[in-house]
Amino acid sequence: MKNLRYTSITGNSSKFLGLLAVYGVFLLLGFYAFVNMEHEGHWITGMNNQVVWGLPHVFAIFLIVAASGALNVASIASAFNKSFYKPLAKLSAVLAIALLAGGLIVLLLDLGRADRLIIAITHYNFKSIFAWNIILYTGFFAIVGVYLWTMLDWQVEKFKRIAGTVAFIWRLILTTGTGSIFGFLVARQGYDEAILAPMFVIMSFSYGMAIYILVLMATYKWTGRPLGNAVIKRLRDLLGVFVAATIYFAVVHHLTNLYITEHHGYEAYILRDGGLITNLFWIGQIVLGSLLPLALVYCPRPAKSRAMTALASILVIVGGFSALYVILIGGQSYPMTLVPGYEASSSFSDGVIASYNPSKWELMLGMGGVAVALLIVTFGLKIFRLVPESLADELTDPHKS
Repeated sequence: MKNLRYTSITGNSSKFLGLLAVYGVFLLLGFYAFVNMEHEGHWITGMNNQVVWGLPHVFAIFLIVAASGALNVASIASAFNKSFYKPLAKLSAVLAIALLAGGLIVLLLDLGRADRLIIAITHYNFKSIFAWNIILYTGFFAIVGVYLWTMLDWQVEKFKRIAGTVAFIWRLILTTGTGSIFGFLVARQGYDEAILAPMFVIMSFSYGMAIYILVLMATYKWTGRPLGNAVIKRLRDLLGVFVAATIYFAVVHHLTNLYITEHHGYEAYILRDGGLITNLFWIGQIVLGSLLPLALVYCPRPAKSRAMTALASILVIVGGFSALYVILIGGQSYPMTLVPGYEASSSFSDGVIASYNPSKWELMLGMGGVAVALLIVTFGLKIFRLVPESLADELTDPHKS
């Protein structure tokens, strides 16, 4: 890399103010949804006694998982000492912090009694995976914050690789902990699997990279800064590898369940009889979220188009939401096995597949969390010098003079 000049964005144009206004609308809608859910209770949502984690949890977990993956670029730059990615690392760290903040806000406001957060922070049950994750999330903020400091302040720059390596290890632990929330739930036929922990790790790589590509392209497009093909190609190739790995884990996950007799009913529900859940799996997760992005990334003609790269990233995000909806909602909708080896039924709908229809309040709250994340990134770009003025091929591609 040749010498690059880092600058913040000016952020005083009508387009910039319009973007903030859009964020403000979604923030207000999210806050309005929270107030109504807090005042009226969760009966106004689509959640019920069987499906207690609804659409807001899909948004929250997607943002939390993507936060780990958004740190991909910074990890490659520091932990693996790849100089090509170093100019992209600062934005990667800020995006990771922003996504985690947005996800945790949705999670906190959806659970109810947000005022009791201090208890969750100060009192721990170390046999609970949820208590572990409180430590992992707060630690992520602290470690990535220190890592970002080493990239912004030349006086502590010598510690950058150490901080980056610690952040890389911590993000793997964090996403493993998030996947383990489901892997440790033995009561649900759709959960209770060790493969969910590493599967969430590779899912984070895919979703975080897709979001990073879109944010980087939008930043350079809207500010009129040069962004060369060399950078886009590197990121696009990484996205393809991560998407392929995600498909691999999904296939192994379901093949393992099909081999285990006790999971046959759940697999039939997900793969064939689940209605919306089945459609989201095959159409959303597999076709739109995996196979089509791979075609756009690796087929020669669409791979040359930036618009197709952006479309592939958007489809990966769509596939990510679909995958998490299938895991969360599908796993809860399928009835629990109350007495293994026997059939049990009662007037409480035991043995019956639960219905769930997301409400507008849940969607508004989830979109509010997305707006929080994007707002943090936008102000980060305005306040700090996160990106170079130019990433043209002449500056980034070693094969060009």
